Amino acid sequence: MNQPAPISALARRIEAILFIAARPVAAEELAIACGTAAEDVAEALAELARDYASGSHGVELCEVAGGVAFAVARDCEPAAEAFAGARRPDDLSPALIETLSVVAYLQPTTRAEVARVRGVSSEWALSSLEERGLVEECGRGESPGAPILYGTTSRFLTLFGLRGLADLPSLESFAPGVGEVDELRERLLSLAERREL
Repeated sequence: MNQPAPISALARRIEAILFIAARPVAAEELAIACGTAAEDVAEALAELARDYASGSHGVELCEVAGGVAFAVARDCEPAAEAFAGARRPDDLSPALIETLSVVAYLQPTTRAEVARVRGVSSEWALSSLEERGLVEECGRGESPGAPILYGTTSRFLTLFGLRGLADLPSLESFAPGVGEVDELRERLLSLAERREL
């Protein structure tokens, strides 16, 4: 039986940091923590990625939220979920998922804009998403009253396995019908036009 090649000392140190980190860690942070150059960290991360991509581990190295983190390997998720007793992402209700989607695609956006797209008050949903660390206040609008603007957080990116907002799926990829996509697109474009006035 072939033994896997041992990983470098730097890769081992980075592995230890990622193991104890409660969030994705940026390559720059790893370089500072290990007292080494960014290029060396990139090589060590590539080494770790190869090792963890072999399929011989229950975790894999993932790029999420502008950093690197360990995540449960897809084929091991059922066992991990059974042990943890919770489903990802945070057992969000349909109303919370809908609100989070509107914020993700429109951000920065106001509470009124979210309510207009959803057709119902979104005050409770936004507060709940803030408490869960999935959305946050990200400034003030320029319209009268300077309404609070909301955007998604790095926890949102991590929880949904996204490197950045550019990784959000297109609306067409999850909507049930063309008519619904067109209607949603019109509502979003209408809001965008109102912002520019």
